[in-house]
Amino acid sequence: MNKNRSLKDTIIQKYFTARIENKRNFYAHPSYALEQQLMDSIRRGDEEEARAVLDQINSTERAKLAEDPVRSLKNSLICSCTLFTRSIIKGGVPPEDAFSLSDVYILQIEKLKSIIQIKELEYEMISSFIDSLKSANRPFHNYIVNKAINYIHEGILNELMLEDIAGFAGVHPAYLSKVFRESVGVNISEYINRKRMEESKYFLLHSKLSLSDIAHLFKYCNQSYYTSLFKKYIGVTPRQFRNIQSSGGIESAESQ
Repeated sequence: MNKNRSLKDTIIQKYFTARIENKRNFYAHPSYALEQQLMDSIRRGDEEEARAVLDQINSTERAKLAEDPVRSLKNSLICSCTLFTRSIIKGGVPPEDAFSLSDVYILQIEKLKSIIQIKELEYEMISSFIDSLKSANRPFHNYIVNKAINYIHEGILNELMLEDIAGFAGVHPAYLSKVFRESVGVNISEYINRKRMEESKYFLLHSKLSLSDIAHLFKYCNQSYYTSLFKKYIGVTPRQFRNIQSSGGIESAESQ
């Protein structure tokens, strides 16, 4: 207990020391507003704006994240990679695809030796992440519908009520229901169910959670209902899907 408190005190002391040092050297971290603008431009697939915002961010001194300048810059790019990953997930890229792309770039960051190479890679990352977003073929919808979709994607593991989604989009629930169906082609509840089935694939493939646990994770009252929805939208049951992926074939599905 004392050891943990000592470590906490040391970290707090380092935090205040860093703040004093930054003020002494007139250093400030990049604007939070600029960071949010960068993430938003990537989410929208606007590469030109994303590069311009990154130019603004990089025109200021970067945070010192390690004693060695190269290691510090690598750590900074890994942070950027994390932000870019979250941005394209919000934009509609399946999480597994986004995380796979992130893994590739983090490994590439670690291979580089020079500051120039690392800085150039950050701009290449923007292009690649936006290309991944565009290849996901997410259709364009109007501003209100896009706000609703972003709310759904970000809160896919939460209870998603029409009133809350409409409130976030700034419109009446009945109006949102109307324009959503006209724009997307399905009603909001069906869109949420489809999205949840797609997202649940990740847990079927990469976790040992039971089907019942996954059903509850996505806010379904029981495993049976989750299974029926999964088969409706994916074509096989969750158990069949998990077995197919683990065996690399379709034989296991036929025996279910």
